[in-house]
Amino acid sequence: MAYGIVHHFPGGTKEQYEASIGAVHPKDGLPKGQIFHAAGPSAGGWTIIAVHASKQSWEEFRDGILLPRMQQGISGGFTAPPQETAFETHNLRP
Repeated sequence: MAYGIVHHFPGGTKEQYEASIGAVHPKDGLPKGQIFHAAGPSAGGWTIIAVHASKQSWEEFRDGILLPRMQQGISGGFTAPPQETAFETHNLRP
């Protein structure tokens, strides 16, 4: 079952997003297992929505790439962890 993640970065900016995404996503597409990605300005900051093929796929990306890279610090990137909401998808349409 597909697994969705919503990250909201209060006070986040497009520039911080661009720096952060450049450090954790491959240049030619999405990380292994991620099937959807959308991001943009939202009330009070920046929001990212990602859908992975499974919860396991999300956890592998989070634990193997995202968290280690963010803990190292990303020049110009987000400076604090996001507010996170996760959910198993009931309906996913391409």
